[in-house]
Amino acid sequence: MARQPRYVLPGHPQHVIQRGHNRSAIFARDEDYSFYLHCLAEASNRYACDVHAYVLMPNHVHLLATPRRANSISKVLQSVGGRYAQYVNSTYRRSGSLWEGRYRSTVLDPEEYLLPCMAYIELNPVRAGLVARPEDYRWSSYHRNAAGRPDMLVRTHEVYEQLGSTVRAQQEEYRALLATPLDERVLADIRNMTNKGWVLGGARFRERLEGVLNRRMVPLPRGGDRRSGRIRAAGTPFAAMSDPFVCAAGEPRARYEDV
Repeated sequence: MARQPRYVLPGHPQHVIQRGHNRSAIFARDEDYSFYLHCLAEASNRYACDVHAYVLMPNHVHLLATPRRANSISKVLQSVGGRYAQYVNSTYRRSGSLWEGRYRSTVLDPEEYLLPCMAYIELNPVRAGLVARPEDYRWSSYHRNAAGRPDMLVRTHEVYEQLGSTVRAQQEEYRALLATPLDERVLADIRNMTNKGWVLGGARFRERLEGVLNRRMVPLPRGGDRRSGRIRAAGTPFAAMSDPFVCAAGEPRARYEDV
């Protein structure tokens, strides 16, 4: 089946997911996370891409970013993915694919989904059971958006800035938003539209983009999925290997997936 072409619309934020090959781990040490963020900061500046939120999970990465050029996001991920894969293969004396072949993304309506998507991204470690609180996870933009810690990578979006008249007020309002559980429908919409490459927004937003891009924004109705969600979520165990970028024996692939 042909892949769904990505929507490219400069000035509109996108939620992006890039996973490790076979959903294996892509980070093993603190130095790995730090080097990835260094590469991401350089590439986002070079290719005109504003990163609003991010989280580096053990086997995948989430970004919320606004491209200022048609090829900004693809150029950023190509640059970061190549540099980081070379670093990993050299550091750990390994070879072969590190990344899943194709990153997933969705263009979203910032008025409706930017703040929920930021919360979705920065709460991912909590939902995955890695930490009890988002501030306990080191490798996310939470520390900039909610606590004001300097982060050269993050550039705030105007919707976030509308949370308050001062930086402190914006952070307080954002912390309050994160303290409120995300609606399950919103969670499902973010996951589904990102993984399937459709637009994340209401009917009016989709109609406007359809007029600009001359393309359908949502799939046509179809029959049920042959594979149930329960079966897809269960995953299968990895075999034990010495490579630090393969999960331990018996650990389900879905452990760190979007939950």
